[in-house]
Amino acid sequence: MKLLMLGGTEFVGRAVAEAALARGWEVTVFHRGRHAPPEGTAALHGDRGSAAGLAALEVGEWDAVVDTWSGAPSAVRDTARLLAGRVGRYAYVSSNSVYAFPPTPPYDEQAPVVAGSPDATDAEDYAQAKRGGELAVTEAFGDRALLLRAGLILGPYENIGRLPWWLTRIARGGPVLAPGPRELALQYIDVRDLAAWTLDALEAGRGGAYNLVSEVGHATMGEFLESCVTVTGADAELRWTAPADVLAAGIAPWIELPLWLAAGELEDALYGADVSKARADGLRCRPIGETVADTWAWLQDIGGVAPQRPDRPVVGLPPEKEAAVLRG
Repeated sequence: MKLLMLGGTEFVGRAVAEAALARGWEVTVFHRGRHAPPEGTAALHGDRGSAAGLAALEVGEWDAVVDTWSGAPSAVRDTARLLAGRVGRYAYVSSNSVYAFPPTPPYDEQAPVVAGSPDATDAEDYAQAKRGGELAVTEAFGDRALLLRAGLILGPYENIGRLPWWLTRIARGGPVLAPGPRELALQYIDVRDLAAWTLDALEAGRGGAYNLVSEVGHATMGEFLESCVTVTGADAELRWTAPADVLAAGIAPWIELPLWLAAGELEDALYGADVSKARADGLRCRPIGETVADTWAWLQDIGGVAPQRPDRPVVGLPPEKEAAVLRG
């Protein structure tokens, strides 16, 4: 298989490129040149945000393309139109944010979605931008378009900061604010499981939309944080704190305490997807302990500081704010 990876130097794109190389695929990475692509790939340079940025893609044929773009849908539109006659299938990494809020869990791929336009030239609204990207790919590729509606993505190479923040915080040791309930059912996907399923689906000729996360409760908040304690070997004490007390302290769910959400519409939206379709077509998710351990190993290999996407907010709870809650 010949794969064109749009991106391919960080997080999801890098995981997909490495998984394809491991299968013996021929991988071409199209990127801006800011980061080194995986060894063994061919590189093409360009900037999808500029008028002439796609020049390097004007020639060439591939069996499949994987696109992780999170910016303006018009960039997806232009790329998909340019490649439509020279690429077999187009996989677009979308998001479960495209579902109209608040969705009613468990929501499947037929649930109502937000409005979006493939011609939009901005990405101010993330959900609408991702939906616009879906429409752009479908317009150009029809039933050869594969839409991956991923939820929370964890694992090595993470450049959002969620799992790396928890690992770094717990590695410091001492009392740790653990937001309850311990039994909070998480829903996420290891980036390598996302990559493996995507490549399998492309080989099988699949198309259409798929919710691509684990089953709800594949891990709990307790299992997640306890795995962080185990792999870091830290002298950390998890202090489980009631959701009402966390919120009363003015702590922002998801941003200051990554992965954590209080019961309500947002939890339903982010941890309420029906993934039976993807599971029927081969999705398998590894244990949370493996995801945490491998991310910790990667973090140590790169010096303990995870990369940070400049277009995403820095996450994590300030130490003084955590200490105040623990004292209270």
